Amino acid sequence: MQINSQQSLTLPEVPKRPGVINCASYAQGVRVANVVIADISEELKHEDRFVWVGLFEPDEKLLREIQEEFGLHDLAIEDAFSAHQRPKLEQYENCLFVVLRTAHLTGESQHVEFGETHVFVGPRFVVSVRHGSLQSHVGLRERCEASKHLLAKGPGFVLYALMDFVVDQYFPILEALEEKVVELEEVVLDEKFIHETTSRIYHLKRELLSIKRAVSPLVDICSRLMRFDLALLPEDTKPYYRDVYDHAMRINEMADTLREVLATALDANLSVISVSQNKDTKRLAAWAAIIAAPTAIAGIYGMNFQYMPELGWKYGYETVLVGMGAVCGGLWLWFKRSGWL
Repeated sequence: MQINSQQSLTLPEVPKRPGVINCASYAQGVRVANVVIADISEELKHEDRFVWVGLFEPDEKLLREIQEEFGLHDLAIEDAFSAHQRPKLEQYENCLFVVLRTAHLTGESQHVEFGETHVFVGPRFVVSVRHGSLQSHVGLRERCEASKHLLAKGPGFVLYALMDFVVDQYFPILEALEEKVVELEEVVLDEKFIHETTSRIYHLKRELLSIKRAVSPLVDICSRLMRFDLALLPEDTKPYYRDVYDHAMRINEMADTLREVLATALDANLSVISVSQNKDTKRLAAWAAIIAAPTAIAGIYGMNFQYMPELGWKYGYETVLVGMGAVCGGLWLWFKRSGWL
């Protein structure tokens, strides 16, 4: 069956349903029909087609309908509904269940916000369930449809495209975090003690750790998908997962490198704080010594003994004041030259 792109652009639309972003069937890499959920089983009767369903935070009723149409496992449906899953790959009798963590920067502070994408992959169907940002998969289906020769490979290529799209989202995030790390390094190296610096370092370390937890499992997932023990994936699609594997490894290495730099910056910042505290301690000790000298002299002449030779001097008062000033000045000059003041 030969279908051109002009035909795919004039397909009749189906009524939109809450939670369903898109539902279409494909043959030879071209969209041949927009499908409603209730008609999926009828569409699967065409052996040369596969169905790709995109859902966003569906309710339990919608997921149960999807389960009935594709014969999905109860445990996988429960995971897809509840979300809050770690990235993983599970194999059931008729499908693969893959959990991915999406990420994007939000707000003026560029905070990393995470979402989830759960993917069911069968011999002739793909179901993606998104939780979190509605914008996380914008443009993905269009790009896949533009590569008809690759989309013709079936659900295996769609899974690769989803994983590659999700993993590539981490590169601009890490670049933004790298700029923050460089900025923090400059602040630390300026030897200026700023109270917020330490909290900013810990905040960045937590975000990098979250990214590490989201991406690290993908290395194992891709390793398994590249093997030839998963009959649900055609062999000609498995080499594509090597590309996702390489990207996941690069992200892991970048995250590890930034964490090491932050650890070094934290140590340097703590050293700056320690040096600053030592300088303050020295300064206080120097002024205490300067103040102690006239205090000691005044204390001696304030003991009120009856026989103190200096008490009878005509110029004793002026002499003691001059002596106090000389001692204080000498101490100040000595501490100044030694770097304590």
